[in-house]
This record gives sequence, C-alpha cells and structure tokens, in this order.
Amino acid sequence: MSPAHLASVDMAAPHGPWLVADIGGTNARLGWVEGPGGDIRHVRTLPVLGHAHPHDAVRAYLDQVGPLVDGPAVPRRAALAVATAVGHDEVAFTNSHWRFSARALQQTLGLERLQVLNDFEALALSLPRLGAGQLRAIGPGLPRPEGTLAVIGPGTGLGVGGVTRTRHGWVALPGEGGHATLAPADEFESAVLAAARTRFDHVSAERLLSGIGLPVLHASVAEAMGQAVELLPAEQIVERGVAGADALCERTLDTFCAMLGGFAGSVALTLGARGGVYVGGGIVPRLGERFFQSRFRERFEAKGRFRGYLHAIPTALITDTLAALTGAAFAIEQDGV
Repeated sequence: MSPAHLASVDMAAPHGPWLVADIGGTNARLGWVEGPGGDIRHVRTLPVLGHAHPHDAVRAYLDQVGPLVDGPAVPRRAALAVATAVGHDEVAFTNSHWRFSARALQQTLGLERLQVLNDFEALALSLPRLGAGQLRAIGPGLPRPEGTLAVIGPGTGLGVGGVTRTRHGWVALPGEGGHATLAPADEFESAVLAAARTRFDHVSAERLLSGIGLPVLHASVAEAMGQAVELLPAEQIVERGVAGADALCERTLDTFCAMLGGFAGSVALTLGARGGVYVGGGIVPRLGERFFQSRFRERFEAKGRFRGYLHAIPTALITDTLAALTGAAFAIEQDGV
C-alpha cells in the first residue's frame, strides 16, 4: 500500500507551506495550508474553462493569495485531488479538457513533492475527521468513524470512494464506482434505463446520477412516461423541480434521489461500509428538503435479505464544502518527511 494512503503514528509530517486543490470537471477549488494541523486558508474557486492548463490555474491562484500568506507564496508540497482515475504520470480528466504530466507539473511549480490522488480518495480521507457540524444525518443517526466508511458524490460526474481503519491508521480505498452499471429497482426504472440505453451502449450510474447525467435522466423519465420532453440543462431541471414548477422535473428529481439511494446501498454492501455512507458532491445540497423527504433512505435499505444489515448503517450529507481539501492536506501529512 502506498505510504501516501497509510497513516502511521511514527511518521513525521513534512514542513509547510502546502498547496491543496480539489479539481472537478467544472471548477478547481484551491487552498493554502501553513503546515501540519493547519487550517485550510485562502480558498479560491477557479473555473476550469477559464484556464488552458492546471499550471495556469495554480499560478493564477498564487498571484491572488500572494499578498495574504505568511512569507512568499511558494508552496513546498502540493496535493491535487482530481476527478479522474489516477495511476500513471499522465493525468487526463474524464469530464474536462485538462490533462497534465505530474512530473512536469511538479518541476514547473518547483515543488519538493506533488501528490496526485483521486478526488474521492481525498474526500474519503477526510471522513474520519468530520464532526457533527459538518454533516447532516439522512435518517437516524450520524456515521461513526470506525471500521469502513464510504462516500458517494454526484457533482459534474459521480464519485465513489472509501476509507478503512487499520492498526496503522486510515487507508483510503480509491475507485471508479460511478462507472459501474446502474440497476433498476422496479418496472418504471427499467423503462427509464431502457430509454437511456437507446442513446448509450453502457448506462453507468454516472450517466444518470450526476450533473452531466441529469439531462439524460430527464429525457429518459419523459420517455418512460410517454411524454414529449423539452431539453433542459441540469441547473434548470433542479431549479424547476425544487420549485415545484414542472411536474416532469419533479419526477426526475424524485427518480434521481431514489436511484441514488439504491446505488448508495450497493456501495455500502460492496465495501462493507458499516461505519457509514456519506453523500458529497454539489447536486444534493441544491435539492434542499426535497432530498431529505425523498425515497433515498428507503431505497438505501431495500436490499431484500440484507435490509437489516443496511438499516444499521447511518447515512449523512457532507455540508462542509472544504472536506476534500482537508483530505488532500491529510494525504500530505501521511506522506512523512
């Protein structure tokens, strides 16, 4: 297991300052950490489309915060949480035009070390440190920082990650679970998926349960209901559905919440996440009370003989928008000197 993902009480955290970033398909959120145990400061959100390369975004960020930091705005280390699979030097984003060489970016920025990790690996690393003020329970009780924890997050795409406790500390479990095949739970959802399959050979969870997926889900729900559909972007689907101004958008959001609950239950079973399942990403907070009144929790538990197993697993929405940055900083701490 890579030492970047393994906490040990014998490791000495490296000296700061550090740059941390959470880079999705739409926005890059960057922050500054003075050193081990420090708060995430000077957070800025930069649009991906506004910068040709991650290097340009980092330079723009450092120019903005330079007058605000203690000393020169020259980070010694950096950890980038990226919305794509990580495993090679070349990093290509799934839902944006950005791509880069980790070695080249480290050299260009003059860093002692650059860590690149999956965005939901970083979010998973933050889970054991999240307190009650950073969470809102979905159903009875909050997750417990013990055993194995899982996180899912519908944003531009659909992220999945986990973290498990060992005698050495917390070990992140990165993956690309959002691209797993989505399963229906009833005849209506079967019709929705059948409609989506006329457009895509493979209907993954991300194809429907994400920002890029909501328009697909909206059109598929319309077809399953035998209705004509007005093509709408995700933002308008959410806005109209939450306001109760469009019955089809309302049905789309209800279907989204239910299917997300079923998917979350599958993740909990797959990882054995008995400590809890967390929901991150940018979409669910926009749904407000509609989400908490939805069938998410009902569908989370609806796994036949394992209903009791899932009933005992708490679920919660992450309300802290800086959680992934905290996880990225934790990854640097774990990396040692």
